[in-house]
Amino acid sequence: MKFLSLKHCIDALEKQGELIKIPGPVDPNLEMAEITRRVFDAHGPAILFENVLNSQFPAVSNLFGTWERTLKIFEPQLTSVKALVDIKSDPGLLVKHPGKLLKAAPALLHSLPLKTSSPKVLKNKCHIQDLPMIKCWPKDGGAFILLPQVFSKDPEKDSILSSNLGMYRIQISGNDYDPGTEIGLHYQLHRGIGNHHKKALEKNQALRVSIFIGGPPAHTLAAVMPLPEDLPEIAFAGALAGKNFKYANQNNYLISADADFCITGILVPGKTKREGPFGDHLGYYSLEHEYPYVKVESVYHRKDAIFPFTVVGRPPQEDSNFGRLIHEITRSAVQDSIPGVTSVNAVDDAGVHPLVLVKACERYVPYERRIPRELLTHASRILGTGQLSLAKYLMICAHEDNPGLNVNDEKAFFIHMLERIDFAYDLHFFTKTTMDTLDYSTQSINLGSKLVMAAAGEKRRHLKVEFPKNFSLPEEFKHPKIVAPGMVVLKGPVFKTYPKGKIQINRLKKHFQTQTDLDALPLFVVVDDADFAAKSFSNFLWVTFSRSNPSHDIYGVNEKTVFKHWECKPPLIIDARIKPFHADPLVPDKKVVEKVDALGQRGGPLFGII
Repeated sequence: MKFLSLKHCIDALEKQGELIKIPGPVDPNLEMAEITRRVFDAHGPAILFENVLNSQFPAVSNLFGTWERTLKIFEPQLTSVKALVDIKSDPGLLVKHPGKLLKAAPALLHSLPLKTSSPKVLKNKCHIQDLPMIKCWPKDGGAFILLPQVFSKDPEKDSILSSNLGMYRIQISGNDYDPGTEIGLHYQLHRGIGNHHKKALEKNQALRVSIFIGGPPAHTLAAVMPLPEDLPEIAFAGALAGKNFKYANQNNYLISADADFCITGILVPGKTKREGPFGDHLGYYSLEHEYPYVKVESVYHRKDAIFPFTVVGRPPQEDSNFGRLIHEITRSAVQDSIPGVTSVNAVDDAGVHPLVLVKACERYVPYERRIPRELLTHASRILGTGQLSLAKYLMICAHEDNPGLNVNDEKAFFIHMLERIDFAYDLHFFTKTTMDTLDYSTQSINLGSKLVMAAAGEKRRHLKVEFPKNFSLPEEFKHPKIVAPGMVVLKGPVFKTYPKGKIQINRLKKHFQTQTDLDALPLFVVVDDADFAAKSFSNFLWVTFSRSNPSHDIYGVNEKTVFKHWECKPPLIIDARIKPFHADPLVPDKKVVEKVDALGQRGGPLFGII
């Protein structure tokens, strides 16, 4: 059904048994977040906190906590939106499949924003301190708005269609912000607001921003959609909501008429303040850094306003369902924008950007696919496309070698790659290049390396799930465990510095030169806790790809550089030990965990749920 507001959605979920209410007082400092994580882990309902300490507003979380509930919220508009995205990607479909236009028509009709007067959100005002001050992890720098929709317009164009609606985290307490009048705005690389901010700075003028909170759930999803620059998110918001995005103007700020809250203010030109730390979606804290901040002018809210929030952390979390839905909507668009690519998986378990798996066509030399050629063309296109350009490890294989291979089955994909990869030809490094802002596997923010691993052709080796009879390790390396066919983790000594770490790995490399039959075990990953890394393939992916920087942490037996191309013999070694400069992993507060445990006991509001 079409949801006209956040409250409309909450009421519908309650009627369907998809929502619980917590009437007693709950602390926004860590407790609400811990409750949300526990209910999410239990595949539980959405949660309405009716009594948030030190705030007059109720708050809701876990709206999108299960895939089934996420689909329920956005259907039936999804079919129409998918058709519209398909047509946008390939206008020729209108000729080939005229019925597509009929399917897309509702989304198209609702994509035009409409101006209105006297929206409900402007009827009441409050202060930043009146909002639920939600802090999710113990080392967070303060409270954050966790589902914001940040609106900005191109300073060179006055049209609402030359706008950006993005989800950039907003810090509303802590650090050196003037309480109630200054809030942090953290945006990362390849974000639309960055273009607007750059133009404003060049003109030496302040950039006006409006921060919407709540409203129809489609508005929240629109703020995280990776849309082309010529397609405004507010148009997509209307299409997905099945209801035109309605707006008003107030003191030269654009106001979302259907939002629960709206904060207006200016990005202070040429000035920054320290923002963070913040427990982020890679499973680690993003640390303090200088970011722009907003000088708050007004905070508006509806009479019956509800404050929505989410909790991020090591995936999977609630935002994983957003990612899955985005993939469903944009799948055809990716394939049409990069011809020859048949499927893409930005691996959620690895933190999304650290690892991307791709299948694509290898047609340059159809009778001989030993050395990938077209795959490298596809890889270059992927690394030049929007947020896919932030991929750190890109593994790409030939579609023709196994058309039925599912890129979302990560273990099967790794087996397919390791059976075919030639370490003398198929590893291609990019050094001193762009890195995801949230990735702390390097010592410089936004700067790191990438590795393209391309494999095509027949199997080169048969992977094994046992060690050779004569297998051994140097004394300082212990507890080898086979995670999956051909893949091994082992515990290494504590990493202190790169010079010492390299000496340690070199001893391992030299030792492997004396071993036989290691071709069947072509990947070794050195970790701090082999039991944890081997416990599940999810753990293996998270540790390996979130804790390594390709240019610094990849080694191989008999490695060498031939005409500037790096190569080695198997096994390939990835040093995924924790380095001194890595950000801390996210660990909940024990006392808060115990308090939430009590809520799940008989008589508690979470009994039978967690």
